[in-house]
Amino acid sequence: MLSPAEKLAESLGALRALQDRGVLAIRSRDLTRRHRERLLANGFLEKVMKGWYIASRPGEAVGDSSAWYASFWEFCAAYLAQRFGADWCLSPEQSLSLHAGNRLVPRQLLVRSPKGRNRVTGLPYGTSLLDLRSAIPESRDEIDHLRVFSPVAALVSCSPGYFRQNPTDIRVCLSAVQDASDVLILLLRGGHSTIAGRLAGAFRNIGRDRIADDIMKTMRAAGYELREKDPFETTPPRLVLSREISPEVSRIRLMWRNMRETVLQAFPRSPGMPEDITQYLKGVEELYMEDTYHSLSIEGYRVSRALIARVRSGSWDPDGEDRDQRDALAARGYWQAFQSVRESIKRVLFGDEPGLVADEDHGRWYREMFGPAVNAGVLRPADLAGYRDAQVFISRSMHIPPRSEAIRDLMPVFFELLCEESESSVRAVMGHFFFVYIHPYPDGNGRMGRFLMNLMLAAGGYPWTVIPVGERERYMTALEEASTRQNILPFTDLLGRLVRQGLEGASEARPSE
Repeated sequence: MLSPAEKLAESLGALRALQDRGVLAIRSRDLTRRHRERLLANGFLEKVMKGWYIASRPGEAVGDSSAWYASFWEFCAAYLAQRFGADWCLSPEQSLSLHAGNRLVPRQLLVRSPKGRNRVTGLPYGTSLLDLRSAIPESRDEIDHLRVFSPVAALVSCSPGYFRQNPTDIRVCLSAVQDASDVLILLLRGGHSTIAGRLAGAFRNIGRDRIADDIMKTMRAAGYELREKDPFETTPPRLVLSREISPEVSRIRLMWRNMRETVLQAFPRSPGMPEDITQYLKGVEELYMEDTYHSLSIEGYRVSRALIARVRSGSWDPDGEDRDQRDALAARGYWQAFQSVRESIKRVLFGDEPGLVADEDHGRWYREMFGPAVNAGVLRPADLAGYRDAQVFISRSMHIPPRSEAIRDLMPVFFELLCEESESSVRAVMGHFFFVYIHPYPDGNGRMGRFLMNLMLAAGGYPWTVIPVGERERYMTALEEASTRQNILPFTDLLGRLVRQGLEGASEARPSE
């Protein structure tokens, strides 16, 4: 007779067999009742709706949405295929966002199908699916098993309001259009004179005057009367976008440009480069224990101040009491990375370009951070290779980081933006945000982002700034707001307040003349 552990192992084997076949949206019939009940009871399976499940991880807190957000798109693709076969397509608006590399989990996913029932299907954690009885376009694409409008068909079909609600994604898709031919085919076939005027204005907004002119002239030559109208809510300074290697690249360029002014207005002014470099570096070193405690605590490590002191003094014992301790390895790695970042700060204070220093040195920070875990056999040597080669997910976040294939295109552009940026306040806030938004590494992105932030702060003469663990909820909420709504103000306000406190503390500590 099998023991309870052997029975659970058997059920896990059945779940693993499904996952090996690429089955991520699990139906009742995919597992026997006993396997299902066993996996549910032990936290390896989570119910989505009657007859449908996703895999989850044991030990997650009640209400933790991580497993659902990580499975959302794959689940919807499988569920919709089961319901509608091939006769379905996501809305033109959602199609545009996916073409733009935006995999944000929506509150409500709109789907078109001739078999639709105009019905809302409730999904976990406040999300839902609305299937509309509607024809689907001839011009369709597929993205990760999701049936979507082609970019051109989506631009023609999307609502006017979407240009104001989500200008970044639409501008990314507009920038990928090379000439007016495919757009004109759909416009002329449908006699869409109003849409033609709107798209002409949209193309002109991003600097594609030739496409805009071709649309206007061709539609008029075909006998249509139309008026060009810019559908975007504001007319920003001209930005000419070229066709990028990946849509994600265009997206972060636009986001950087759109967020920059907010940071400039809300963040404290740079105090200027420190006159006494030695004293500045001493101040950085004095904050090591405080920074380590708070930064690792934010990430969920339980690291005592005694352990931090032991690491700093060199009495950390990897072969004794600290052997195989996850938190101890994290503390040792943080110490090594901190010293490496301190050397990078020294380079910046002596005049090196901060964006270039970050580009050249960040790989070393990462290797120092995880080297102890590799040496202890907790991680594989291959884990130090560099940028991730698989999809990652952020706990409880509706933001899904860019696909791994885009990372190699995104990171050079990210450092290019840092190098081109003239304001240290923007480099600090946006450097941190975009690093964690891209999430280039398999692990450690939050710690790396905070190191990068402090390197950029040093380049403006700001003090090293610790984000306290007591601010964790506000910090994570602000990052989520910037990632999902492109609202950088809460994050800027949070960092700005902490920086002001540091500036005031430094002023009080300075001896009076």
